[in-house]
Amino acid sequence: MTGLHGGGLVFVAGRVLEEGMDMPVFFDSPIYTYLVLPLLIFSARIMDVSLDTIRIIFINRNLRYLATAVGFFEVLIWLMVIRQIFQQLDNPVCFVAYAAGFAAGNFVGIIIENRLSIGRVIIRIITRQEADDLVSYLRSEGYGITVIDAEGATGPVEVIFTIVERSDIGRVVEIIKRFNPQSFYSVEDVRFVSEAVTPYRRLPTRRWGRFTSRMRRDDR
Repeated sequence: MTGLHGGGLVFVAGRVLEEGMDMPVFFDSPIYTYLVLPLLIFSARIMDVSLDTIRIIFINRNLRYLATAVGFFEVLIWLMVIRQIFQQLDNPVCFVAYAAGFAAGNFVGIIIENRLSIGRVIIRIITRQEADDLVSYLRSEGYGITVIDAEGATGPVEVIFTIVERSDIGRVVEIIKRFNPQSFYSVEDVRFVSEAVTPYRRLPTRRWGRFTSRMRRDDR
């Protein structure tokens, strides 16, 4: 098998199986030890770390049932991976695959977090300009707005608060930049908020929004 690459390895593996090699023999072969097993460890580690990221998100959003279910599968996958690692202590390729899977899992987990956009955030806007147009437009779009007159380092300012779905952050920021491009704004996570605080909040249109809302009600 020395010198075979890419499709050659697949051909050899298929040929071995076609010729009637027993599965235990295949599991002891170099193809399985140095190619198939490391790929399995790499893939499983990505799933494990990604599930860990999702579990932490659910815990922070007080979605206890979902966090429990995800935690079960996360540990189950980790146990299967670590069992293979301890059986291959003399195989450095498995160590590299384990570490690479952990690194890739963090990257995939961040992507999943951004795609899920679970929960709500509070957006705080501080502006020295008149913000009547901005406030009126946000209210017309269905966002609950609170405006406070305050004193900044350089003079009077207006502080605007609104609580929105995480999936709406990009839209609200776009509106802020359109009406008050020089204003300062910050975004912070909100662990729990009364429904009465945002009476004009638009109902979730996506299935995921309806599902997570139902789970939050069950957890209370």
